[in-house]
Amino acid sequence: MKIIMLGPPGAGKGTQAKRIAGFYGIPHISTGDIFRANLKGGTPLGMEAKKYMDQGLLVPDDVTVAMLLKRLEEPDCAKGFVLDGFPRTIPQAESLKEALAASGKHIDFAINVDVPDEVIIDRMGGRRACVSCGSTYHIAYSPPKTEGRCDVCGEALIQRDDDKPETVGKRLDVYHEQTHPLIEYYEKDDVLDNVDGTRPMDEVFDHIIELLS
Repeated sequence: MKIIMLGPPGAGKGTQAKRIAGFYGIPHISTGDIFRANLKGGTPLGMEAKKYMDQGLLVPDDVTVAMLLKRLEEPDCAKGFVLDGFPRTIPQAESLKEALAASGKHIDFAINVDVPDEVIIDRMGGRRACVSCGSTYHIAYSPPKTEGRCDVCGEALIQRDDDKPETVGKRLDVYHEQTHPLIEYYEKDDVLDNVDGTRPMDEVFDHIIELLS
């Protein structure tokens, strides 16, 4: 089962992606995790990405796609995967589609977690992240067991710069311009399902599992 999670930043798709992966016993794959693994491992792709990141530039699509495809070749992806944070653009979606088609595969489901902008702005102000392992929390909806500390590794949690209210609006503008068109893209492929991301997390999860079943 090959699944893509769509939705604006702060919609909760990362949390749902992890739950879906656990439910079906398939890997949850985020671009953030892939970048961290390649940078930590000092891989050629990681070093290439670092050159752009050190200059504050976006990593080119060809480097990002190459990292992802290499990850999808690993044995744990044999039964499927849940992609979180990729693709972000139509060109990335087309590159993924072509790569999967070359081995006789295709995306089975694209789940769009739909949340209005005003709700996103409220939600993201409460998000906290672990800079060590990448785990994310929300001070109201999914707080850590110990305030200010990551449940997974115990490191301190921070509010990322791009979660601060003054930058959320800009992130949403980029989402609507670059990523929102993917909804229509996957709708044309007849693999898109929409879920109401404003509902409680458990209800959203149950709805997703119902769609996938």
